[in-house]
Amino acid sequence: MLEGLPPNNAAFLMRLACPDAQAAQRVADIIVETFDPAETAASAFEEASERPESERPWMVEVYFGSAPDEAQIRELVALAAGADLAAQAHFGRVEKVDWVAASLAGLVPVRAGRFLVHGEHDRAAVGASDRAIEIEAALAFGTGHHGTTRGCLTFIDAIAKRRRPEKILDVGTGTGVLAIAAAKAFHRRIAAGDIDAVAVETAKANAKHNGVGNFVHVVQARGLDHPALRGRYDLITANILAAPLRRLAPPLAKALRPGGDLVLSGLLGHDVPGILSAYGTQHLRLVARLDIDGWATLLMRR
Repeated sequence: MLEGLPPNNAAFLMRLACPDAQAAQRVADIIVETFDPAETAASAFEEASERPESERPWMVEVYFGSAPDEAQIRELVALAAGADLAAQAHFGRVEKVDWVAASLAGLVPVRAGRFLVHGEHDRAAVGASDRAIEIEAALAFGTGHHGTTRGCLTFIDAIAKRRRPEKILDVGTGTGVLAIAAAKAFHRRIAAGDIDAVAVETAKANAKHNGVGNFVHVVQARGLDHPALRGRYDLITANILAAPLRRLAPPLAKALRPGGDLVLSGLLGHDVPGILSAYGTQHLRLVARLDIDGWATLLMRR
């Protein structure tokens, strides 16, 4: 769940260890809110470690397409998490690494209900009854936050057991995993959008690779601001970040048909009250909540 440029297109990096998830998310949020997400990408995640979960640091990584103003970035970090933490931010160039190999190392199979998201190297893990979604290693960056992916896929799977939505929208599609899942579950046309041109091409390639290229139609758009995304939908998914989800509350609520389902993720626990308030004022109610690996996914309905 990386918002903005994937690392192939970024030249500069800021990395920061934070004491907890809340501080990491605040830093990532303020970066995303300040800079154009087509030029800057921010991600908050728990660092893999053999230490007990309570002792594992949370990391923020920010990728820049051009050299950042380090003083400005430190000021933003200080506003979000304090001056002491801002002083610990590390800046550098993105190293030339084998992103395919790196993605292979990090892309472990993700199971959610009947869905299984996997890489080519894990095809043997696919069962006869699985709805498999294969993400090519070179296009896999941005799917690492499996708590958000699993939460959304779990809700899509649950919805598929009770009904077949006619019109479906995926906002901030990224690598296209949720759009592909909806296409496999419902065999409907899926409208999808992302602000980043690279993500749009990635999602198209992944949809084609998974045999649903004719169902998944992806466009470059900020939120719902594109003619191809306008209309009313029976199911909307949005796995992005808390700040843009709050801003998108009015247009998403307007786009959701009465009785339609809205799946929201990319949220830490402390983000949930604000999201429920923002969408509650739009006459949407919470139906169910999933908490996985520190991330919350919400199912809301008009």
